[in-house]
Amino acid sequence: MASTLADSALTDHSAKSDDDDEEESFDHVLEEFSALPSSPIAKRRSCDSCGRPIKVCICSAFPKERLKISTNVIIMQHPCEESKVLRTVPILSSCLAEDKCKVVIGRRFSSVRHPDLASICSDDSSLLLFPGADAVDIQTIPVTDRSEPYNLILLDGTWPQAKGLYAKNKMLHSVKKVQLQDVGLSEYVIRTQPSKMSLSTCESAAIALSILERDTDIHEVLVKPLRALCNYQLQHGAVAHHHKEDPALPEKKKTYKNRLKNR
Repeated sequence: MASTLADSALTDHSAKSDDDDEEESFDHVLEEFSALPSSPIAKRRSCDSCGRPIKVCICSAFPKERLKISTNVIIMQHPCEESKVLRTVPILSSCLAEDKCKVVIGRRFSSVRHPDLASICSDDSSLLLFPGADAVDIQTIPVTDRSEPYNLILLDGTWPQAKGLYAKNKMLHSVKKVQLQDVGLSEYVIRTQPSKMSLSTCESAAIALSILERDTDIHEVLVKPLRALCNYQLQHGAVAHHHKEDPALPEKKKTYKNRLKNR
């Protein structure tokens, strides 16, 4: 979420971090629980391409050829996100040209251990997709008459994790920040979004790349596998989630808690 991560205010991070972590931990349990079958099953064969069980493989939703783009996509991923079954970064990695999508995993990145990342962060052509008062609308970024491609940096994780990545890595603080406007509701309905304006990392990248590459078709190509992923999960017992601003969410959480107790 990259989203936008599209997700966004660092001033209250310390005071709320414990509550946020507890809330995110509970949401994570609910999300993983809703995606599980009702009874244990034998380990199923997985697809070599998408990594999902053969019966719910989403490879048919991927483009026949990887997208050739000029923008370099760099994803800084929180370690906790790497283990999640329903993460969206693998979709980007499978759809974009291999040399155009790089994923680095960690909480802290130093210029000594990650010189390439430090170099990208200091490059004038780099953009960090991270909302805030000092972030500009990505629509205002010039995309014509450029000799060098943009480096698009995304922070992948829950919103508290994304804020933590930004706060702990000073190399990010000098990167020009951009944000998305009027994004609409997320189609990533199998995980709870922090707000009605929040998107998954895949969706955020899809919109940003459509703008930077001046190609609206990119959005559909990248979101198509995400829709397939959500549809398969919903067909196999997953529950549709809603953003945290949904008035009905507290009652839905009570229902999930009761299910957990009765197992």
